Amino acid sequence: MNKSTVTGRIYAEIFRLLDKHPEGLRWSELLKKIKTSDPSFHPKTVNGCVWKLVEKFPDKAYKPEKGLFRLVKYKR
Repeated sequence: MNKSTVTGRIYAEIFRLLDKHPEGLRWSELLKKIKTSDPSFHPKTVNGCVWKLVEKFPDKAYKPEKGLFRLVKYKR
C-alpha cells in the first residue's frame, strides 16, 4: 500500500477507521467517515476502494455479514 497515492491514502484511512471500531463499520458509515476525513477524495474513488477492500486485502479485512467491514485481527 503506497501512501503517496490517492488510493493508498484512502486505504490507510479505511484501516485507521476500522481499527478504531473493532465491532466493524457498515458500508455507508465507512464511506461517510472517509469523505469527512478528507473531502478532496473523489467519491467514486472512495467507493471503488471500499468495494475492493476485502478482495485486495483478505489478510487484513473481512465481511462477517453483508455490508459490514471488520479487521481480521478482531475476528471472533
